[in-house]
Amino acid sequence: MTQITVVSGIGLCTSLLMKISIKSILTELAVAAKVNHVDLNSAKGMNSDIFVGTRDITEQLVAQSIAGKIVSLDNVIDKKIMKERLSVALIELNIL
Repeated sequence: MTQITVVSGIGLCTSLLMKISIKSILTELAVAAKVNHVDLNSAKGMNSDIFVGTRDITEQLVAQSIAGKIVSLDNVIDKKIMKERLSVALIELNIL
């Protein structure tokens, strides 16, 4: 099953908000995936197909050479952009 990890600084509010939106988007796209949310430090040792976070978080993920597709968001409440960027990652992984 596809693994999607939502990452934020502390792993609470922002990542939980994104997780809820991503689950809704995956339902719309008919994609089965496990979605979890973690803080930045916990993401370092995780295996995931896709990591999602705000721009500042994803820049740190790239700097840490995290394995997996990285989806960067400028606005965590813009579900349209979130769906577009997540769809691109899913297509690149041959999931969608």
